[in-house]
Amino acid sequence: MRVSGYRSHGVAAAVALVNATTSTGGDDSADALRRLLRDNQFFWQEFDPRDAGDFRRWGRTLRPFFEMPGIEAAMALLNSLMLEIPMHPHLAEHEPHGLHMHYAPPSSGLPHRFRATTLMNLAELVVEHGLTRTGVCAADGCDRVYADTSRAGRRRFCSDACANRTNVAAFRARHRS
Repeated sequence: MRVSGYRSHGVAAAVALVNATTSTGGDDSADALRRLLRDNQFFWQEFDPRDAGDFRRWGRTLRPFFEMPGIEAAMALLNSLMLEIPMHPHLAEHEPHGLHMHYAPPSSGLPHRFRATTLMNLAELVVEHGLTRTGVCAADGCDRVYADTSRAGRRRFCSDACANRTNVAAFRARHRS
């Protein structure tokens, strides 16, 4: 199982939501949440601003996963959440994803479908790679989370900007000494 395509959208959406709702400078306004859904290819047209609170709570719920020190704690959290979130897996085929799995019934509201999808996609990432591809940004002063779905799996920063800033600081420190 390779976490790519449709599954990586769920992982990226979970990261974006956690960063929007729990990180310094995050934007969890209704407009920002709608953009987050659109950017991660969820049915953003169905977003109702009254559901923003559900999305914010889910972001806060997922934050501890990215901070987990070990696989056992991460498994316990994900297993607990899978028991809380009713799942009804089924096959679906529609553009732009082609044939893929949905984890909540089509009749479910968007917040429930989002929770089920992001939860299962994070679980699939853990099954495939353990916790080696998730965490909190390694840059000093950054509290954003990341999940690496690339082939190489070496990412430790939330963005290229944080990686570049850290690498430049390390380069300058080496050359000063």
